[in-house]
Amino acid sequence: MTEHTDSTFLAWMFRMPLIKRWALMYCVKTENVAEHSHQVAVVAHLLAVIRNKKFAGNLNADRAATIALYHEAAETRYGDVVSPTKYANKQISQEFKKIEAIAEQECLATLPNELQDIFAELIVQNNVDEEYKAIVKAADILVAYIKATDELHHNNQEFKHVEEKLLTKLQPLKQNMPEVAYFIDIFIPACTATVDKLSLND
Repeated sequence: MTEHTDSTFLAWMFRMPLIKRWALMYCVKTENVAEHSHQVAVVAHLLAVIRNKKFAGNLNADRAATIALYHEAAETRYGDVVSPTKYANKQISQEFKKIEAIAEQECLATLPNELQDIFAELIVQNNVDEEYKAIVKAADILVAYIKATDELHHNNQEFKHVEEKLLTKLQPLKQNMPEVAYFIDIFIPACTATVDKLSLND
């Protein structure tokens, strides 16, 4: 019989709401890593479904959503590092990647041994299938873009440069991933609508 010991994995994951995003920027609406991960999971699921239904894809949409839910798991160990710091230069970026890889292994190690093989392909980004990694990355960029447009909609010009930078990232994605272009056309226009307007459209 396997000897069971207490696991701190769930306790760490449940600390995601404590990790603030956009830490160096003024935000009309605050956001934490738990909210972000949920939104990325929803968008990744949608992207996978769109690819399968519209563009002859063969992805498991549920798996895409699950990978997205855990894509920021490493941040429970060392927090969210803002992009200007993380990508200040190539050397710094490489060092942060190493730290993230260590943090992912630390997260994995908090699980019971008999579960680690399953979660190794969800939490450790180097183990994630490239096709799913691309879907989750696209979803991550789209969610950040929606955040930027929402902040701008509320007259927060702090996010103008964020929107411009993300639009540059979205251009090649729209060309190489038709599900991204479809998503932008179908879903994004309503994301800044008021609740009254949303209700009228339903």
